[in-house]
Amino acid sequence: MTLEFTKMHGLGNDFVVLDGVSSSVSVDGDLVRLLGDRHRGVGCDQVLLIEPAAGAADFSYRIFNADGGEVEQCGNGARCVARFVRDRGLTDADRIAFSTLAGMIRTQLIPDGRVAVDMGVPRFEPPEIPFDAPERADRYALEAGGATWEIGAVSMGNPHAVLFVDDVEHAPVTELGPVIEHHPRFPRRANVGFMQMIDPARIALRVWERGAGETAACGTGACAAVAVGRRLGWLDASVTVALPGGELVIDWAGADNPLWMTGAAETAFHGTLAR
Repeated sequence: MTLEFTKMHGLGNDFVVLDGVSSSVSVDGDLVRLLGDRHRGVGCDQVLLIEPAAGAADFSYRIFNADGGEVEQCGNGARCVARFVRDRGLTDADRIAFSTLAGMIRTQLIPDGRVAVDMGVPRFEPPEIPFDAPERADRYALEAGGATWEIGAVSMGNPHAVLFVDDVEHAPVTELGPVIEHHPRFPRRANVGFMQMIDPARIALRVWERGAGETAACGTGACAAVAVGRRLGWLDASVTVALPGGELVIDWAGADNPLWMTGAAETAFHGTLAR
């Protein structure tokens, strides 16, 4: 048997996209791990499966990390699946809604080729992240790796820890990232962002993604960092986030307003995998 796929990326955060609309596609952990393997498979950070609509959405969209685990949300992936369904002729709309484990995601294709995504309202209550804390706070002390770190914690449909660093290039991403990902105070693990404040309209960020390791870009991680920075009063309503793979623009008016993320979504190639 063979499986058709499309390789895409958002600022280098790369995906194998599967079309479960045109034909039925069965996905399990073994297949995801094969597709994600950069030596024996295709290689990717996440596998994205697009399926027929559920509820009021135009399509359903499932996200699997390269380790085989299914997760709730992926901002760069949302931009890519919006570009995919349009480019494949599955829709001719500019505004496309997807149902996910995190709820409804709304996207808009922009004439310059970028895609904007309504990422919803950031959630800071510890049980909603989820994060083990007696009450909500803008900053928490977290013991990890033999030291105490100051973090922000937020859900963007998936759990995030945001650390504040002076120099993102020398941040201990690969050493501390997996420790905090599996920290017992994050019962569903966490994505871990290392944020350097440059000015109120710009930050630099590296992200250790849950189940994938450090990636070139993380859309929900960029949103989480801006949400935390805005809550602390450090950032403007529109912020450019510089990631290793490129830049995202995050717009958030604060409070109960949805957060919008805008960035590129590109197709690398199409292929067929022998199974």
